[in-house]
Amino acid sequence: MKTLHLVKRLSHLGGAAILCCASLISATVTLQRAEKQIEISIYGHPFTTYYFDPEIAKPYLMPLRTASGAIITRSFPVRNDVSQGDPKASAFEPHQRPLFFGHGDLDGLDFWQEPVFDSYYSDHGHQAYGHMVLKSVEQASSAGEAASVRARFTLNDPNNRVIAEETQSFTFRGDGQTRVIDCEFVLYATAGPLDIGDTKEGTFGLRLAPELSAPLGHMRNSHGAEGEKAIWGKPADWVDYTGTISGKPVGVAIFDSPTSFRHPTTWHARAYGLFAANPFGLREFTGDEKRDGSWTVPEGKSVTFRYRVLIHEGDFGPAQISAAYSRYASEK
Repeated sequence: MKTLHLVKRLSHLGGAAILCCASLISATVTLQRAEKQIEISIYGHPFTTYYFDPEIAKPYLMPLRTASGAIITRSFPVRNDVSQGDPKASAFEPHQRPLFFGHGDLDGLDFWQEPVFDSYYSDHGHQAYGHMVLKSVEQASSAGEAASVRARFTLNDPNNRVIAEETQSFTFRGDGQTRVIDCEFVLYATAGPLDIGDTKEGTFGLRLAPELSAPLGHMRNSHGAEGEKAIWGKPADWVDYTGTISGKPVGVAIFDSPTSFRHPTTWHARAYGLFAANPFGLREFTGDEKRDGSWTVPEGKSVTFRYRVLIHEGDFGPAQISAAYSRYASEK
């Protein structure tokens, strides 16, 4: 716990001092495995939990916290309970979990929305739902300053026919000012070709706390564009949401890796708090019927998506985000 004491001693000097000393600080990251979840702690404090309950249509992380413990993601659904939300709200969207990966058209099945919330959807039509089933937790290990989790799932149709497989990999780190999640998602065409459709309903998403949503929160991308109108559906290396929680400036950025599919990705980033990278919705984003963002993964092949989630607080503006992205992009 010496590192934690050092961070506390530095905190009164402000964010700049912590940034200067960040390279000297190694967070202790630990995992606690249970039957349906894995809890991740940094410096002995809860950071997030990875849930893979078979009663839930897709795995997810919840909640996400800053270094000082502020929660930057929405508080519901808890499992499949949405009682903390308001079904009459225009941005209710209960399927948007705090951090998740899913797409609205995989072999014609919807892995974005969830059947348990079907009564809340007015736009689902006749599309069938898919769901994910845990096959195995292939890795759950901690090396002191980082911890890694990798889980494999089958992607099933409503009759439990497997249409593909997916691995989800996360590496968790932190220092005195930030929390970092490196994410890798791989779709494997194990049961014939896998068709990924052009839809805005995807793909790697966060649902943020109200304090980071409009009109309180602010959105900016790597080109300096600000606000939903300038960012939604546009390609960018990163997007950053910022706001104030419990009187402290906080934010969360998603970095699109140069090695990720269709980098730089387009963004399904909405002012109401949906924060998603989606490289497939080209026709829906542009309204151009001549464009087609769909993709077919040949049988026996795979497609890979890589992102970094950077949760920050204090003095951490666009210049710091840009520098952090450059470091990430240069990593092997």
